[in-house]
Amino acid sequence: MSEVANLKVSDIDRGRMMLRVERGKGQRERYVMLSPQLLQLLREWWKAARPPVWLFFGQNPINPITPRQLNRAVTVAKDLAGISKRISPHTLRHSFATHLLEQGVDIRVIQVLLGHAKLETTALYIRVAVSTVRDIESPLERLSLNLASRSPPV
Repeated sequence: MSEVANLKVSDIDRGRMMLRVERGKGQRERYVMLSPQLLQLLREWWKAARPPVWLFFGQNPINPITPRQLNRAVTVAKDLAGISKRISPHTLRHSFATHLLEQGVDIRVIQVLLGHAKLETTALYIRVAVSTVRDIESPLERLSLNLASRSPPV
């Protein structure tokens, strides 16, 4: 939550389509991708709110949004969407990682995007969908196909 709360307008790099996370995990700086759809939403937000420094400002615009305010915003969005499950900002982080994994993104790339120092931490975040596991082809099947396609020795 602190990564989102501490985003500044200046952290948006439209040219490279990246977002700079200044004080991420371990207080390290990193860059994450900025989708065109998110950029469009941020443009609309900027036009409506004209945030001076902080992309998402608190009750006093000179301060960033607090984690509590951010949590409330996620809860309101969840209710407006008609979602009955319990959701937190951290749920969105888990979902992000899971969707990337399901798309075939290497877990090491996901590790960098999440800002984890250890791969083991990233592995804990990822909840693999049952369909993903079911759709994996066993190496044994590949071996059987390769053996069946070979012609017998002469």
